[in-house]
Amino acid sequence: MDASLPRRHVLRGSATVPPLTVAAGLCAVALAGCSAASGTSAAPAAPPAARGTAAPSSPAATERPAPPHTANGLQTDYENTIGKVLPSVVQIDAGDSLGSGIVYDGSGHIVTNAHVVGSKKTFKVTVATREQPLTARLVSSFPQQDLAVIKLDSVPKGLKGAVFGDSSKVAVGQIVLAMGSPLGLSSSVTQGIVSAVGRTVSEGKGQSGGTGATIATIANMVQTSAAINPGNSGGALVDLDSEVIGIPTLAATDPQIGGGGSAAPGIGFAIPASTVKNVADQIIKSGKVTHSGRAALGITGRTVLGPDLQPTGVAVVSTAEGGGARAAGLKPGDIVVRVGGERITDIASLSEVLAGDRPGRRATVTYLRGDATKTVKVTLGEM
Repeated sequence: MDASLPRRHVLRGSATVPPLTVAAGLCAVALAGCSAASGTSAAPAAPPAARGTAAPSSPAATERPAPPHTANGLQTDYENTIGKVLPSVVQIDAGDSLGSGIVYDGSGHIVTNAHVVGSKKTFKVTVATREQPLTARLVSSFPQQDLAVIKLDSVPKGLKGAVFGDSSKVAVGQIVLAMGSPLGLSSSVTQGIVSAVGRTVSEGKGQSGGTGATIATIANMVQTSAAINPGNSGGALVDLDSEVIGIPTLAATDPQIGGGGSAAPGIGFAIPASTVKNVADQIIKSGKVTHSGRAALGITGRTVLGPDLQPTGVAVVSTAEGGGARAAGLKPGDIVVRVGGERITDIASLSEVLAGDRPGRRATVTYLRGDATKTVKVTLGEM
């Protein structure tokens, strides 16, 4: 996941290195990567004039003026979209990390990722209408969905909230733009397409960590090929109707590359706009999330390792009073190995199954108690 780290480190997510240092390195890479061969192919020799045909009297007689350059419709759509949305994308300085955010309304509310704000309560926010950073304070954070809302202490003139679109209309193949502050380079834009929809993704504290602990499991995420780099977290994933369809949150890593995992090019994920609006509206209205809509089993659990040191299930550490698990008879020490038709091997897999379910539904839970395998119906609660 995009964990906040000291600025000297570079990982997928909100943390980044000092802008000037990164900019210099990035320019060097760009110059090397964008260099083309300096020579050009010689123009083919003109064919000899046909017999009986007089040679042109002057070059002007055969040269034609180049047609005027006109931007095509797609380029115009790009430019219009960037012009409308980018002013609503901000840079957030949390002290030890940098991330992005989106102006949610004219009152100064800004929505971003929970991992961007971390445990901080105050921030410096750079908006498009001012060169100097403004101060902002945390309204509330909801790590379960990796979302947070902060509010500017003073709302500058001209501040405008972005327009959030309908997540249900997002289609695979749709052109999208990712806007934010990758590597500390504010107001940057990358482009790609929607690669998939409906992904359920667990954001971990590390590639494995050995405990199965996760920070958040989010359902219905939008997968995109638009580049998501450190600092993009909390920014905007935008369609060509100038509507925000998601918040870029994490980039996939390949654990087989570079030991601890390196970026898997073109695989990034964004929290859908519907989830963003649901959480942000509750935080702005009540100061907290009062109705998550997320299913919960009603247990505190930990990942259990088998004799081969591989995850084999989730042990129940405790059950919540009034929760579905306790009502169904689950006890501390039981090991959950299946929910419905899905195999449960660790906390992450349990979170992913529950993220795709809904409160109030009865789920079949298979668990181990001693040497016996038992099955019970559990009425899912709400996270």
